[in-house]
This record gives sequence, C-alpha cells and structure tokens, in this order.
Amino acid sequence: MPLPTIRQLEYFVTAARLGTFAAAALELRIAQPSLSEQITVLERTLDVRLFTRTSRRVLLTDAGKQLLPLAEKAIGDVVEITKLGRSVRALEEGTVSFGTFNSAHLYLLTDLIREFHSLHPGVQIQVTGLNSAEVADAVRAGRIEAGLVQLPIDARELQVSRTAFVDQVVYVSREKANTAAPIDIATLATRKLILSEARWSTSDPLRVSLLERAQSAGIVLEPIIEVEFQTHALELAAQGVGDSLVSYHVGRSVMADRGLSWTRLEPAVEESYAFITRRRGSISPATAEFMALARRSLARIQNA
Repeated sequence: MPLPTIRQLEYFVTAARLGTFAAAALELRIAQPSLSEQITVLERTLDVRLFTRTSRRVLLTDAGKQLLPLAEKAIGDVVEITKLGRSVRALEEGTVSFGTFNSAHLYLLTDLIREFHSLHPGVQIQVTGLNSAEVADAVRAGRIEAGLVQLPIDARELQVSRTAFVDQVVYVSREKANTAAPIDIATLATRKLILSEARWSTSDPLRVSLLERAQSAGIVLEPIIEVEFQTHALELAAQGVGDSLVSYHVGRSVMADRGLSWTRLEPAVEESYAFITRRRGSISPATAEFMALARRSLARIQNA
C-alpha cells in the first residue's frame, strides 16, 4: 500500500491554509495542475475526499479537517529531522573556538581535548590559553565563541553561566614549618612571596583580595618576585627562592613531586569559574558540545 509523501502533505496543508489551489501553487512556485494532481493522488492513497471544490475556493471536508493537524505535525517532524542532520554534520565537521586561563592545561584541558577528539575526530579544536580578562575581551569582540573564566569579570555584552567550578588558593613552600598552620594576612606579609599575574596585578582577583585584606589590617604586602604564570611561581618556590600562592588544582599535580607543602589561607580565598558566550551571538554545535563536555569534566574534578 503506497504511503503519503511529505510533498503531498505540504501541498495539502498549503491549499487548506490559503483556500485555493491557485494561491497554493503560487506560494509553492509550482504549476497548479501539478499541485491538483498530487492532492488527488493523496486522496486516492487515503481513500477519502479532503476538499470540497467550489467555483472560488476549496473547503476542507471532515476527513480533511482531521488530517490537517496530523499533516502539520508530520511536516514539522521532517523539519526537525532535517535540522538534526545539519546539526550533526556541523558538529562532526565543525571547529571548536574556545578560550580559557593559561594554567587550565594542568588539570583540565589535556584530558578534555583528548576525550573530545576521540568522540569527534573530524572536528578541529582551537583552544586559546589566555588571562580571563583577555578571554572575556576576545568573546566580546567575536574573535572566539566561548570561554571559561575566573570570576569576577567585566560582563558587558556577555552571557555568564552559573558557577561551573570552585577552586581554593593555597600557600606553598619548600619549608614544611611555613605550612604547619593556615596563613593569615599578617603572617603572609612577613614571608618572601613570589606572586604570579604580574601584568594583571591591579585586576587579578587574588591580588585584589590580598590588597583589600592588607589595607584592612593596616599592613603592606610586597612580593619579592612577580612573574606571569603560576607554574613559574611554583618552579621558583620548588627551588627555594621564596614561597608562593597558587590555585590548589594548579599546584596539586606538581607540589609533592617538587618537595612543596601547602596550607590554606585564613580566611579562605576561593576562586569561582564560569563559562561565557557573547550575549547576542551564537555558538557552533562543536563549541557547544565542547563546553558541555568541559562542564562534566569540571564536575568530576570538583568531586574527586
């Protein structure tokens, strides 16, 4: 038994909406006899009459009225299936455009990229390691589609997700006696400090927090060395040049191996991270899938 085609259903729905075969044929850009013939074939296939023909209009029969919502749904389903196919092709052949802070490779990016590539080997992956403020600027300007940043940031023109990950700043030293107890701001001011984010010292959230604590306590906090990357600060601390402050998950993989011990700050300093996209922009299926996988990876790290 032959089945109705989507084209026949589309002709039927258009004629029912416009009320004449002539208007339907004009909208669909086909010849009227072709449209009339296909609707007749549809009626024969279903063995029902769908329209009552008058001199000026066509009117739906009871059978036509029952068919109309089913035909509209069938056409809508085909449209969604087509969108799905395009989305899958875009994901499997697209490009990830993503930015994040430069130390993310130490505990997130390497495993994340490997897992994503194994799932979607045809997708190109472009991940830029930058400072969070630079990531925000790049997303805002449309140079990259999305990013993972440390909060707070300048959120103008950005869509900021709920917090995706929380880390804690820890104090690290080669001298175990220096990490025997939590460190408050007064004690911190007496230590030989190596701090990262030299270029962003006035806007880095940790630097800002430390400055506020020092000012409230009426003391001055002056590092002996300032470098750009937390990994560099850790390396110098491992060589006994001084002590440093790093994100726990950044230092976790190297502290014990390099003879470093750690303790928390008192009160604790937490770092919150979130995903950002351009507020009125759109992201590709590949980037959206990369973000979803990154969120799941961060949840696993957080709960480890």
